[in-house]
Amino acid sequence: MEVQGKIKVKGETQTFGSNGFRKRELVITTEEQYPQFLNIEFVQDKTGLLDSFQVGQNVKIGINLRGREWVSPQGETKYFNTIQGWKIESLQPQDSGQGMPPVPPADQFEPASDFNDEDHDDLPF
Repeated sequence: MEVQGKIKVKGETQTFGSNGFRKRELVITTEEQYPQFLNIEFVQDKTGLLDSFQVGQNVKIGINLRGREWVSPQGETKYFNTIQGWKIESLQPQDSGQGMPPVPPADQFEPASDFNDEDHDDLPF
């Protein structure tokens, strides 16, 4: 699955437990009629994916939905959901000109009017 939005919060990497579990949270705001604030977790080696992204940047994130069951000491069962990110890419327009200068608008060109009678038909047949 994928979600798109603007980065609202980019958290720092947190480390938990003796085994060094790492987690980093990112909050994006979706751009729709009723914007949603989605908290997406990146874990272990995926935490580094967020290093090159900034707050305010538009991104597309590959996600997995995770769910787990927990039974309290009183025997009550609860369920928790997590959105886990595994890929992120920028949606900012890329420079596709590859160093080429911009093409001027068509109305800045004059139509050709100096045709010879022999040049009016340059079709080979």
